[in-house]
Amino acid sequence: MLYLVACGAGPARRTEVFVKLAHAEGWDVCCTATPAAIRYFLDLDSLERLTGHQVRSDYREADDESFPRADAVAVVPATYNTINKWTAGIADTYALNQLAELTGLRLPIAVLPFVNTALAANRVFARSVDELRAAGVNVLYGPDGFQPHPPRTGASLIDQYPWHLVLNALHDVRHS
Repeated sequence: MLYLVACGAGPARRTEVFVKLAHAEGWDVCCTATPAAIRYFLDLDSLERLTGHQVRSDYREADDESFPRADAVAVVPATYNTINKWTAGIADTYALNQLAELTGLRLPIAVLPFVNTALAANRVFARSVDELRAAGVNVLYGPDGFQPHPPRTGASLIDQYPWHLVLNALHDVRHS
C-alpha cells in the first residue's frame, strides 16, 4: 500500500500519471491531498476511480472507511509550503497531520518537490530539506532529484515532471 500525498502544485494536474506508474509497479495507491490540491489541481472523481479509494483531505468520521495500513509514502508534488510546515511541526491540515504521524512511524517516505529557484533560495527551505533528510525522509532534490525552475516557468515543465524518481526511491520497499 502506497500513500500518495498530493500538494497544490502544477504537476498535481497529472497525478494520474503517477498513479498509473505506481500501479504498474504493483502498488495499491491511496491519496491524501492538501486543500490547495483539492481546490485547484485534482480531478477527484477520476482519481478515485483510478485508485479505487476515496481521496482524503479532511479527518474522517469514526464510521468512515479508513485507508489500509501504508507500506510507504510518496509526497508528490511537494510544495514549498508543505515541506516547510511539515518540518516545523505544523499540522493544520489533514495531509500535514498524516505526514507528521507517518514520519514518526518511520515509514519509508520519498518526497519530490516542485519549487522555483526563488523559493529554493530561501534558507528556510534548505533547512527544511536537511531536517527531513535527518528524519530519514528521502528528499529527491538536488543533482539526482528535482531541479528548481525559474519563477513563473513551472507550467511549461509539468509534462516533464520526473514522477518515476519517487517510485525508483521506493523500489526496494516494494520488492522486499
